[in-house]
Amino acid sequence: MTPTQRSLALLRERGYLTAVVERWNPHAKIRQDLYGVADLIAVRPLEVMFVQTTSGDHVAERIAKVKAHANYERIIESGILFFVHGWSKLKAGWTCREIEL
Repeated sequence: MTPTQRSLALLRERGYLTAVVERWNPHAKIRQDLYGVADLIAVRPLEVMFVQTTSGDHVAERIAKVKAHANYERIIESGILFFVHGWSKLKAGWTCREIEL
C-alpha cells in the first residue's frame, strides 16, 4: 500500500468522504497535486480537509513544500483544514504521524 492508500483508509475509517486529487500528467511525466499542495481531499459535515501524504522520513520536507507554495495561505484563509500524513512501519505495524498545518 502507498502512503496515499493508507491515508484514504484511515480517513474513511474516521467517517470522511475522501478522494485522490493528485493526478499524473503524462505530458510532463510528473504527479501534480491539487492547487500544487494536496494529494487528498476529505469531507464530512461542516469540515473540509486537504492532506499531503508521504513516508515518515519526508514529513519535514512536505511541510516546508506546502507552506512555501503560493496557494497555501489562500487555502488556510478559506477555512480548509490541512494535514500532512507521514507513514512509518514499526514492529507493531504501520503508524501515521499527523501534523496539522
